[in-house]
Amino acid sequence: MSRKLVIDPVTRIEGHGKVTVHLDDDGNVVDARLHVVEFRGFEKLVQGHPFWEAPMLLQRICGICFVSHHLSGAKALDDMIGVGTGVPRAAEKIRRLGHYAQMLQSHATAYFYLVVPEMMFGMDAAPEQRNLLGLIEADPELMRRVIMLRKWGQEVIKTVFGRRMHGINSVPGGVDKNLSRAEVDRLLNGEEGLPSIDEILDYAQDGLRLFYDFHDKHRDAVDRFATVPALSMCLVNPDGDVDYYHGALRVVDENKRIVREIDYHDYLDHFSEAVEPWSYMKFPFLKDLGREKGSVRVGPLARMNVTGTLSTPLAQEALERFHAYTGGAPNNMTLHTNWARTIEVLHAAEVIEQLLHDPDLQADDLVATPAPGAWVGEGVGVVEAPRGTLLHHYRAGPDGDITFANLIVATTHNNQVLNWTVRSVAESHLVGHGEVTEAMMNAIEVGIRAFDPCLSCATHAFGQMPLIVTVHDAAGTVVNQRVR
Repeated sequence: MSRKLVIDPVTRIEGHGKVTVHLDDDGNVVDARLHVVEFRGFEKLVQGHPFWEAPMLLQRICGICFVSHHLSGAKALDDMIGVGTGVPRAAEKIRRLGHYAQMLQSHATAYFYLVVPEMMFGMDAAPEQRNLLGLIEADPELMRRVIMLRKWGQEVIKTVFGRRMHGINSVPGGVDKNLSRAEVDRLLNGEEGLPSIDEILDYAQDGLRLFYDFHDKHRDAVDRFATVPALSMCLVNPDGDVDYYHGALRVVDENKRIVREIDYHDYLDHFSEAVEPWSYMKFPFLKDLGREKGSVRVGPLARMNVTGTLSTPLAQEALERFHAYTGGAPNNMTLHTNWARTIEVLHAAEVIEQLLHDPDLQADDLVATPAPGAWVGEGVGVVEAPRGTLLHHYRAGPDGDITFANLIVATTHNNQVLNWTVRSVAESHLVGHGEVTEAMMNAIEVGIRAFDPCLSCATHAFGQMPLIVTVHDAAGTVVNQRVR
């Protein structure tokens, strides 16, 4: 008799989802799917609002990657008023500073709080042990450092955007506040309860050290876990290296050949989105390649696959080791996403240090003034969020009210690869087993958590979302159902 296994909810991710695995009579996997079961219609909710409210409203999609939504929206507004990339140099550096601070604290949260429990205790450990409290009990000094790393990143965000969450600094054409010398000195030198930048650079290497140690002890298990080939995509600068704030969209294949490099403003010419009845999350893909060959991976692993170099010395050293491991070829090993994530934590800390020493942060030229008649009324903004490429696209009428909004978030880009990963893990861990254990089921969640998916950001519906009311009698039999 065939069986259906259900993991509901998937734990230690942002948002609500479940997994179903269908097995045949012999215990072989017939199908495996990640279902996104929540719906949040921000693309519709923002319509009718003044265009300048978009970065403030749409960042409330998420309490984790709100800076990325804020900045994608701000870049779209720059387009809409006819400024484009012509924001003042100081304004761009201030935006970038907040962006890297979010990269630091978001990656640290995902890695240490959500991923490390399995690294430290194993997939078969009791659920009451493999969690944050278990980590604190096992290594309190490490977790103290992690908490201070996150706190410092949040203090940088607050200094730049005015709040630790859902900030207000970006405006059309720039920012409305610079950083004072005293604010910069506080972040560089620290104070009681707040680390200095030297301490942060040390703390930022903890994740990398932990991964190296874990990988050395469990190399075969880590490398064999869900190797899923896919295209890799991220923003790149003119030299072809990753740029987390601006650039062209580059897609490379499993031989590191460039299969597409596009101006992100033209994304509609290149990407289409498939829908499935079992999920509220869409499936983007390159039109000319089709869904099977044209789905992309984004995020830390994709960025390290695409980029040749990183601009800071410690992160560059780590990247060279990462590339050498696969002989320069793109890395498709799912758990190596955690390796890539730790490299980006270190890179973010180093870039933040460089920016804090930049005198442009105290400049007064912060907002570009558009030329008369420069209003365009349409804009596209893209940044590399911690989880991957994030796109905001708005249109507004002549009165400035939003008439259209489209978001393609990192988790949406990863949707197809996520589902391939779920199936790969299910096939390797469940096939032929008479008894399904907690460790086997948790392995599927480990595969999902490697992507650090944000399902709240990624849930948009195509067409109408039905309301279904089902009435059951005491025996559980359906006696009535209404659909609207």
